[in-house]
Amino acid sequence: MDKNIKLRLIIMNWMQFAVWGAYLTSMGGYLASIGLGDNIGWFYSVQGIVSIFMPALMGIIADRWVPAQRLLGLCHLVAAMMMAYVGYIGLSSADIHMGDIFPFYTISVAFYMPTLALSNSVSYNALEKANLDMVKCFPPIRTFGTVGFIASMWIVDLLGYQQSCYQFFVCATWGVLMAIYTQTLPSCPVSKGDDKTSIADVLGLKAFSLFKNTQMCLFFIFSMLLGVSLQITNGYASPFIQSFAADETYQGAFFVDHSNILISLSQVSETLCILLIPFCLKRFGIKNVMLIAMLAWVGRFGLFAIGYPVGIGIVFLICSMIVYGVAFDFFNISGSLFVDQSTDQSIRSSAQGLFMLMTNGLGATVGTLSAQAVVNHYTTNTDGLQVGDWNTVWTIFATYALVIAIAFALIFRTKKETKD
Repeated sequence: MDKNIKLRLIIMNWMQFAVWGAYLTSMGGYLASIGLGDNIGWFYSVQGIVSIFMPALMGIIADRWVPAQRLLGLCHLVAAMMMAYVGYIGLSSADIHMGDIFPFYTISVAFYMPTLALSNSVSYNALEKANLDMVKCFPPIRTFGTVGFIASMWIVDLLGYQQSCYQFFVCATWGVLMAIYTQTLPSCPVSKGDDKTSIADVLGLKAFSLFKNTQMCLFFIFSMLLGVSLQITNGYASPFIQSFAADETYQGAFFVDHSNILISLSQVSETLCILLIPFCLKRFGIKNVMLIAMLAWVGRFGLFAIGYPVGIGIVFLICSMIVYGVAFDFFNISGSLFVDQSTDQSIRSSAQGLFMLMTNGLGATVGTLSAQAVVNHYTTNTDGLQVGDWNTVWTIFATYALVIAIAFALIFRTKKETKD
């Protein structure tokens, strides 16, 4: 039975991230190719904007009224329908403006983003019912989510959809399959409440009481500050790499033509790094694990600043992809586990939604819009490519990550450090 539930969760996580992998890293290149390069930041920032309220809202619904696995499927279905329509508009019009696709893309993302937290809740619930250790079992299961992300990236790349609206159809296909599959998963409990239940409990506002705890408050604040870095390379790594095609020296280089394959090395690294989390959490503790993630973001951006797609330059880019695994996993997965273990069962889904709000919501929104301003200042859209001073762009991002890491090391204290 234990093996069966692990396999079922592996399949769920695979499809959960295959949906995202179909467009997340390649959409920036597509937008640049249709003349919307200056608006890339808006498309990626909307993920943060909707994450300010949608994950928390869906978490409340999952805690109070609709079992998380059913709500997970419904969200995927709506997201898939809207994303398919974005693809349809791309096929039916040769001259696409932002207003033609942005509203439908926004609705799709608004329903997809809550599924990241809901899928975690579904996994934790299933593992708990099977009496399995979440810290040991969940990271390996979550690894297959990254495998799904990579597989979807490669499908889009090898089919030649990196700069095509067909990537949205691939996304929608995975979404429909996920919507169907989630209905077969173990049912998650809901809190029925009683006459004594407060308004705060009904609305799920109890999760915000976590800010009264100094450690949790600082954890969420730094989660937001680090969240600024999360979507920057998702939105701009592909346009950055593809921009080298404007220089005759790099035209025809394999990774310039297949940037998704190069970027997918980030997810390969992520897959491997997930397996290190149980050891690192027990060996170093949450503070040091998060600090390592912050320093890894410095390396991620710094290596981009000095990299280029041939010779020794490709080594720097590959190293940047490898570092990404530590930067992303050590923060997101460890943070999710930390929130789950630090909160009461009655508000866990809401607390996961709050974590998403601070990272993929406030943090990612500020980060992506700020990145758009920086990129648009130092680059211009020329013949469908974002060409300009990318070295300075990545150096600015690396400097920001370093400042946050230093502040975190000096300010954040764990319970053990506080006692000492």
